[in-house]
Amino acid sequence: MLESKGSVLVIAGLFFFALAFVSNALVPALMYKDLPEKTAEELVTANLRYQFEDLARRFPESFAKHVGQVPADGPEKEQWLNARCADLLRIGRKVYTGEACWHCHSQFVRPVSGESRRWGPVSESWEYQNELQRPVLFGTRRVGPDLSREGGRRSNDWQAVHLFQPTILSDGSVMPEYPWFFEGAPDKPNLRGLALLTYLQWLGSWLPTYPYYEEWTSAHLPEGTEPGGVDQAAIDAANQGHPSAGTGETAEPAEPATEPDAGAVPEEEAKTGEPDATSPTTTDPPSTPPGEEPSAKTQPEPTAEPAPTDPQPEPATTPPEGVTPGEPKAGETEPGDERPPSPEEPQSHRLLYPLFPELLVA
Repeated sequence: MLESKGSVLVIAGLFFFALAFVSNALVPALMYKDLPEKTAEELVTANLRYQFEDLARRFPESFAKHVGQVPADGPEKEQWLNARCADLLRIGRKVYTGEACWHCHSQFVRPVSGESRRWGPVSESWEYQNELQRPVLFGTRRVGPDLSREGGRRSNDWQAVHLFQPTILSDGSVMPEYPWFFEGAPDKPNLRGLALLTYLQWLGSWLPTYPYYEEWTSAHLPEGTEPGGVDQAAIDAANQGHPSAGTGETAEPAEPATEPDAGAVPEEEAKTGEPDATSPTTTDPPSTPPGEEPSAKTQPEPTAEPAPTDPQPEPATTPPEGVTPGEPKAGETEPGDERPPSPEEPQSHRLLYPLFPELLVA
C-alpha cells in the first residue's frame, strides 16, 4: 500500500487533517470548557450603558417610541435599562449579520503588520466567549475598518449620520446607504437603527483601553501593591521610568540651582589668595577692580606708530554730525560720566539698535 505515491499522499492528507482538527477544534474546546459563555445581559458594561442612555438623550422621541419610556430614578430604572440594552444587543447583532456588514468589516485584530497600532490591542480568545459571537464574525475582508474596537470611538450622532448617508462624513466612501434604519432623517432612527447603534457601541466596550485603544498603556504598579492600593503619584513615576518606580516611594523634587551673587568669590579662590601650582603663570597686568570700568588712562598705548611716509589724517575742522561744540570727543571722559555717548550713534538709538535697526535709516 505504501509502495505507490498516491497511497502515501492519501495517508499524509488524513494525518494532517486529524492534526488540524485536534489543534484547532479539540484543544481550544478543552482549554475553555470551564469558561462559561456569557449572555447578552452579562455583556452590558458601564461603558455600554452610558452609550445606551445617550441614545435616549439624543433621540428622545424615537427612543420612547421604539424602546420605551425610561422609568424614574430608582432600582426599576437600572433593571429596565439593563434588560432593554441586552434586548437591543441581540437585535443589533441580527441586523449586523443580516445586512452582511461582516463582509466588509472584520472583527479580529491580528498580531501581524502592526495592526494593534491601527485598531487597538490584539484580539484575545476570551472576547469571543459570548452568545453574540456564535458564530464569530472574524471576517476576511477590510473594505472598511476593523470594528472590533469601534465602541466609544465616535458619538451616536456620527454613527447615525454615517449609516444614513456615509458620503456626508466620509468623502468617496463605498459604503452603501441604509435609509431603512431611519424614519426619513438621521435623527429619527427606528428600532433596527437604535439596535445597530447599540451593537456598534458595544464592540470593544469591555476592554480597559476603552475608548483610546491605540494610545493607552497599562500602569506599571510598584512591586507589592495592588490596583487601587497605590497613589497616583507612584503610578505616574512608574510609568515614566522614574527611579522611585518599584519602591512605592516618590522621589523628592530637586531644589532649583541658585545663581551666585554678583561679586561673590568662589570657594576655591576664597580659601587662598595664592595661585594654584598646577595653573600656568601669566604676566598680564592686574585686572580692573570689580564695579569700575576701565578708563581711557588705563588702556594700553599702541605699540607701533604709523610710518612717516603714511599719510596722516587731517584734523577735523568741523564737529561730526550730531555733536555740538563743547561736548567731549570720542574716547575722552569727564568726571562722573563713565559711558560717553558715541558720536555716530545717538544715546536714544544705541540701546535699541540691536532690536530696531530701521531706526537708524537716514
